[in-house]
Amino acid sequence: MGRVGDVTAAESGGSVVRRILLGSQLRRLRETRGITREAAGYSIRASESKISRMELGRVSFKARDIEDLLTLYGVADEGERAALLGLAKEANVAGWWHSFGDVLPGWFQTYIGLEGAASLIRIYEVQFVHGLLQTEAYAHAVVTRGQPDAPCAEVERRVALRLERQKVLVSERAPRFHAVLDEAALRRPYGDRSVMQGQLKHLIEISEQPNITLQVMPFSFGGHAGESGAFTMLSFPESDLSDVVFLEQLTSALYLDKREEVAQYERVMARLQEDSPGPEESRDLLRGLLQLI
Repeated sequence: MGRVGDVTAAESGGSVVRRILLGSQLRRLRETRGITREAAGYSIRASESKISRMELGRVSFKARDIEDLLTLYGVADEGERAALLGLAKEANVAGWWHSFGDVLPGWFQTYIGLEGAASLIRIYEVQFVHGLLQTEAYAHAVVTRGQPDAPCAEVERRVALRLERQKVLVSERAPRFHAVLDEAALRRPYGDRSVMQGQLKHLIEISEQPNITLQVMPFSFGGHAGESGAFTMLSFPESDLSDVVFLEQLTSALYLDKREEVAQYERVMARLQEDSPGPEESRDLLRGLLQLI
């Protein structure tokens, strides 16, 4: 995969994960010492909310702040301090997507970082083909439909961002990607006949890649486990980072990582995978839909 700003998607995505890991370790150290967020914030000349954002991995870290917090938390071992300061330095690596800040909402930047660092991505989609699987023409149609008043230059930037994201699936450290697409997502037209034909052909081809599993939930099955709508599940190679469920909304997003909540989505995803036809049967469904266009 090509490098963007001398940082690969895996590296910059990893920086988001490191930020979250460092934040969780800082929270653990603070709670072990019985120190409030307010007191921690005071020690680094910041607010309680700043400490909260740091512990959630939502902001970058200043080395001086980390040093002061470690001192406050009683971390005197030089090896431990050096490891955490090194993690802070790695966590501050800017992601390639920062250059798309003009068309990328802040709440979605975290997701792109996590997507780039995941070892397994599982998705269920019902409205349209998932962004990582869209052709350029289909993506253009989706963006235009969603942003009807956007100038052409902005539409092109949004499409370019989506295509850049797709490189994660063919990178050296490509994740396993398991998609369940509702038949509705494949029948709803975006663009003209040739756009839809190209999109379906692309799905047939890309589903042959060894790291990609694609299933179609057909109308003929009737009601199914995905009644709550589209969602994404991200799993990471780091053992101390829990799975994350991503739920995109109109102007924001939810990131769920509580074990009981993730477990519910895990069960839904397992049922969707079990109830949908297998990959080869799903390719046959795609070929049948292609004949109908």
